Amino acid sequence: MELNTFYYSEVKVGGYTDNTGDKANNKSLSQQRAEAVIKNLIESGIAENRLQAEGYGSDDPICPENDTEECRAKNRRVDILLTKK
Repeated sequence: MELNTFYYSEVKVGGYTDNTGDKANNKSLSQQRAEAVIKNLIESGIAENRLQAEGYGSDDPICPENDTEECRAKNRRVDILLTKK
């Protein structure tokens, strides 16, 4: 990707949790997780209007079993999606 393309890109940060706990709390926690990444990107100089955060709770697990701490840890994550180049 050319450097100029990067300067005009827009991204969406998706936050996720494992499936333990209350579904509504997980949704809120995942939103907070995504917003924390956005805050860090803004502090690093990325324009706020190029960033979007969304919390998905325990949807789309990487490790669907969620039966070990290692598996649950993989599901507590953020994903970054390039929405505009």
